[in-house]
Amino acid sequence: MTSQRILVTGGAGFVGSHVVEHLLAVTPHCPALRVLVHHRAPAHLAGAPAGRGVEIVRGSLSDPAGLHGICDGVTTVLHLAARIGGTEEECRLVNTEGTRALLAEAKRAGVGNFIQLGTAAVYGNGPHRGAAEGMLDESPTSPTSVTRLAGERLVVAAGGTVLRPYLIYGDGDTWLIPALVGLIRRVPRWPAGGRARLSLVSVDSLAAAIAELALLPRLPTGQVLHASHPEPVTVRDLITTVARHLEIPEHQGEFAADEAAERLGAPDDPLIRRQLAMLTTDRWYNSDRFWKAVSTDPGPSFENAFVRYSPWYRSHHSGEAT
Repeated sequence: MTSQRILVTGGAGFVGSHVVEHLLAVTPHCPALRVLVHHRAPAHLAGAPAGRGVEIVRGSLSDPAGLHGICDGVTTVLHLAARIGGTEEECRLVNTEGTRALLAEAKRAGVGNFIQLGTAAVYGNGPHRGAAEGMLDESPTSPTSVTRLAGERLVVAAGGTVLRPYLIYGDGDTWLIPALVGLIRRVPRWPAGGRARLSLVSVDSLAAAIAELALLPRLPTGQVLHASHPEPVTVRDLITTVARHLEIPEHQGEFAADEAAERLGAPDDPLIRRQLAMLTTDRWYNSDRFWKAVSTDPGPSFENAFVRYSPWYRSHHSGEAT
């Protein structure tokens, strides 16, 4: 294990920062880490103990020329970075062309394993009910998902592994729970009765499993793995749990997606419509292959796991959660 060197892109991001922390905690021999950062080293790396073998490299996936040599001496690439939001061209530069350039560097340097964090959002609107890998057509609906799918296909074609979680929650989440809280405060009624079921996973369970995969000497080539908790969560349980821990009033009545879009004054806003569709349509995926590949436990159900993260949400999103 001492000969391992892992390159991490996105090591300052939501999932990436947790993965790096898990890798640094590996005992007795922590792998050497090379972390690609866009600007400055994140706080959790700036304070890493001396001798832990953490190398900070500055660069950008949108500048392929600047990636030359990034994979030299690397045994595994953990590609956890992605451009979320923006124009399709802005997303393409990072999610597609940046991935292409990184794959080329990995091939040139003889990297053994390449693991990319993808997203089940590439399957589109659904309904999706317990499908395993290879059972669904990919039909992305946003510039982010379109360009991420293009990057994922490059990784699979090159023999790498793509992980597809759907919704991720936990410390550092600035999208899922904050957006949910904002929505349910503005429309305090059950979306389609709260019956839709969704795939979620805690950032710690996901990060621990990714770190474990990164330490394996060899992975099967060219595979996609769904990477969510084995138990889907109903929207009613999702909202009830979040509301209880973040002290949001109980819901009354129901709404349909079109009605809610009108209430929010954004009937034609694609982002609002995607958020509402997420809460009214089944989107859950079979992740058995992922969890069988690791010894990491997927952790407790959402209802029991969220309590661990509620203090973070209250302290970092007080405007939305109080």
